[in-house]
Amino acid sequence: MSNKENPFRNLRVEYHILQSFPVSCLNRDDVGAPKTAIVGGTNRARVSSQCWKRQVRLALRDDFGIKIGNRTKMISTLIENACKAEGATETQAKECGEKIEKIFTKKESASDDEAGKTDTLIFLAPAEVALIAQKFKENKFNAKDVIKQSDAKKQAKELAGIIGESKLKNAQNLDGLDIALFGRMVAQAAELNVEAAASFSHAISTHKVSNEVEFFTALDDFSTDQGSAHMGILEFNSATYYRYISLDIGQLYETLGDGEFISRAVEAFTKALYIAVPSARQTTQSGASPWEYAKVFVRRGQRLQVSFEKAVKPKERDGGFLAGSIDELREYLRVKEKNYGSLFGKISEFDFGKDEKFSIDDLAAGIQKAVQAFRENGV
Repeated sequence: MSNKENPFRNLRVEYHILQSFPVSCLNRDDVGAPKTAIVGGTNRARVSSQCWKRQVRLALRDDFGIKIGNRTKMISTLIENACKAEGATETQAKECGEKIEKIFTKKESASDDEAGKTDTLIFLAPAEVALIAQKFKENKFNAKDVIKQSDAKKQAKELAGIIGESKLKNAQNLDGLDIALFGRMVAQAAELNVEAAASFSHAISTHKVSNEVEFFTALDDFSTDQGSAHMGILEFNSATYYRYISLDIGQLYETLGDGEFISRAVEAFTKALYIAVPSARQTTQSGASPWEYAKVFVRRGQRLQVSFEKAVKPKERDGGFLAGSIDELREYLRVKEKNYGSLFGKISEFDFGKDEKFSIDDLAAGIQKAVQAFRENGV
């Protein structure tokens, strides 16, 4: 599809989110401590983009009923089960599954316990898995009649041909929306690559943060000895995070290939962003705080992220970081909009969190309306 055929070309939704968490450890590093980063010479709390992306994927599935893609090394089992559902015998299904898996196999050492198994995470939409199983069924589950080439790269191209050049465009009910949002890279078959429509920054605290240490003990209910049966330490912090997410509507259209899906995808993505919270230590620290404030733009042009290079300090009047963070965010974006001039390309703007009557439903509906108006009028 050429850019001229894309009615959403160069259109994006930008979410600038402020979210405050009390005692929590939302995202841990290799030693179990909350992740951090140095920004503007000061230590900040950090939550990786991958961490929040996963929670958005799960929210799309669990809260909005969207069939997300299957990301797994167990590609053989995935295809095997799909073939069984189409009527294949155990032997036929196993042969078909192994045939697809061998396309992505890299481990070949005879001494390796997992020799002959793929070490690559494969990302396929439910509709794509169904297409593969259907193709096997059409050929009476004779794997050699479906994947005929002996060279792995040529086999990968055959697989891409089965799925079809349309990639996710044949998916119904937004199956595999997460692949369209977060992208897919398949080294063996570039035809299966999907450019990500969503861009996530690492969430960074707007202010200086120092991790703290919790000392804890546990008692044995049946022990008669004095003292604890177990002792340990956990690191934690508290922070107001700035999150930046950009959703490229033009790219989403390129992948999904149908304008009617865009509106539904925007609503589901916006609401999933709102409720998605990293799962680390939720039972012991319950970091379940919603958005405090968000500035959302529907605009054309280059992406624009707030740096918060200068750490926000607590305001004397309220003592917290949130009020200062909101002021800094709004002022930075106001100035940059003036600096960008005609290049800013603003179509719509929304302030979430300032008006208690303005719900997440209203925000999603407002974005949908702005996106649709752009498609119809080009503005």
